[in-house]
Parts: sequence; C-alpha cells; structure tokens
Amino acid sequence: MSDFSINEMISMQEQLQEKYKDKWETISPEAGKHKLLWLIGEIGEVVDIVKKNGDRNVCENEGIRRALVEEMADVLMYYNDVLLCYGINADELRQAYIGKFEKNMKRW
Repeated sequence: MSDFSINEMISMQEQLQEKYKDKWETISPEAGKHKLLWLIGEIGEVVDIVKKNGDRNVCENEGIRRALVEEMADVLMYYNDVLLCYGINADELRQAYIGKFEKNMKRW
C-alpha cells in the first residue's frame, strides 16, 4: 500500500468541487472562512466520538473506530477545501511543516 499524499487529497477534493459546483459554494478566498467553520464543526464531531465512547473504545471497538476515522476523513476534506480556497499547494505546506517541525525539535 502506498502513502496517501496531500496532492492526491487535493486532486480528489477538486473533483468533488467540480462535480458539485452548482450546489456548493465556489472555492475562493471569501469562502475560506466558511470552510474553516465547517472544519471546526467536523473536529467537534471527532471530539464527541472520543468523549462519548472513551479513549480505549475508540482504539478497540471496530464500529466506533470506523465512525472516528470517517469523521477524520471529513476533517481532511474541509482542510483540503481550505487549502484550495487560499491557493496553498502541497509544496508550500511541506516547507511550512518542515520549518515548524525543525523549530519544535529545538524547542525544549
């Protein structure tokens, strides 16, 4: 199994946006804040699953884990919409992530 890349996720999200362009808000910087609010909502759903079922059940119960992973996929979908709204590409994200990682490695 190969890794699932940011470029693949962004490409898939672009396909969804194209398919539903007549139903969904157009990807633009102005839509970014709305996508961020939806992202926060999805994160809340992830938190609810853990809160209602407990840490151990999330790891051990197949049905609960499947629900958690599905909600995490929703988080990533809105995350990728935010990237699209602000025109952030995988290279920019990679460079920022590496820079942040290096700062954090020296932090404490």
